[in-house]
Amino acid sequence: MAEPVKNLARSRDGTEIAYFTSGTGPPLLMISGTTADHSRWAPLLPHLEPHLTVHAMDRRGRGASGDTGPFSIDREYEDVAAVVDAIAESSGSTVSVYGHSFGGLCAFGAAPLTSRICKLAVYEGWPTSDPAVLGFPPDVDERLDQLLAAGDREGVIETFFSEVLGMSDEQLGTMRAQPSWPARVAAAHTIRRESEAERTTRLDPAALAKITVPVLLLIGSDTEGSFVVDVETIAAALPDARVSSMPGQTHMADVFAPQLVAERLLPFVRG
Repeated sequence: MAEPVKNLARSRDGTEIAYFTSGTGPPLLMISGTTADHSRWAPLLPHLEPHLTVHAMDRRGRGASGDTGPFSIDREYEDVAAVVDAIAESSGSTVSVYGHSFGGLCAFGAAPLTSRICKLAVYEGWPTSDPAVLGFPPDVDERLDQLLAAGDREGVIETFFSEVLGMSDEQLGTMRAQPSWPARVAAAHTIRRESEAERTTRLDPAALAKITVPVLLLIGSDTEGSFVVDVETIAAALPDARVSSMPGQTHMADVFAPQLVAERLLPFVRG
């Protein structure tokens, strides 16, 4: 495949949001989670590009996108909606959206802001009935702040992956070898603000009932704790939703088992 083409959309507050386009077929916008930028999709892209035109956005504060303060998760919702509208204008088509983790939460927030989303797939990222469960383990917040203040950005990412996401040493080694690692390190300062935003975003069944497009809720069968909390409640609150569990996977299957994720995404987006 050819190198992705960089595009820019302007969000409601004037911030420029970059997205990178590759592949052939119906449009799919991909929204990364905490720390990541568009480069985190490298393992998954080869499975999607022959079938879809993939638009991988850099959320604000990372990669080629701007970052206008003060931070608010509402601005993240507006960013996604702005990129969806820009893709719809250029493609002449409605847009499917795939969000991972915090990116999924942003996708849910963006859905009421634009009429140009036709399908929504989310991998372990949605509002919960008790946002307090999304808090980090005891003392992790303080240690992340200390590491960042000391300039140890890699230490921030390593601590986040091992103690919040529960990655093994082997998995952490795989993540370090990914082309997305430098971008994750560069965005280390965004972890705490996004965690705080998650803890204030509560599940609202009335708002979810207004999302009438088909929704695919992806989970790993081995994922534990806050990442999968309320998934059945979310599915029940949405007019058209189903849950799809991926056997033997946890929170990062699109890195560790990208073909499996593509096998769930492609029929949903193209069907």
